[in-house]
Amino acid sequence: MAAMKATSSPHTPPTSGSSELKGARILLVEDSWHVGNAIKRLLRALGADVAGPAATIADAGRLIADRKPDVAIVDINLRGERANPLLDRLQEEGIPAIVITGYTEVSLRPGTVVEAILQKPVSVEQFLAILRPIVARLPDR
Repeated sequence: MAAMKATSSPHTPPTSGSSELKGARILLVEDSWHVGNAIKRLLRALGADVAGPAATIADAGRLIADRKPDVAIVDINLRGERANPLLDRLQEEGIPAIVITGYTEVSLRPGTVVEAILQKPVSVEQFLAILRPIVARLPDR
């Protein structure tokens, strides 16, 4: 997978604990179709309810309006636009965000709070190490 590296097969999501994200509503904002679908498959295999991948801020906004996510995974650069306004909205609505990027340096607006900034390619283990504690502290867990 382009953005996710696994220690076993790169196309097989982990099978142990396949319900560990069960019921978590995750918004996926990624403009690369290939990367977005790889992440979506992984999250669904772990039991998450995934909205997206959304390729633009406008698409992500529509998905948020349809159903508020528990957590968002956001690529910082989306088809010619930076995701900073989306990160601001997520923060205002109390939705934790994980930023993923292909760049080594990411500058966020002052005051923007995110759970983590992960550089692509992200290993499955690294990704889940960030995501698990966020899902575990959700109110219905």
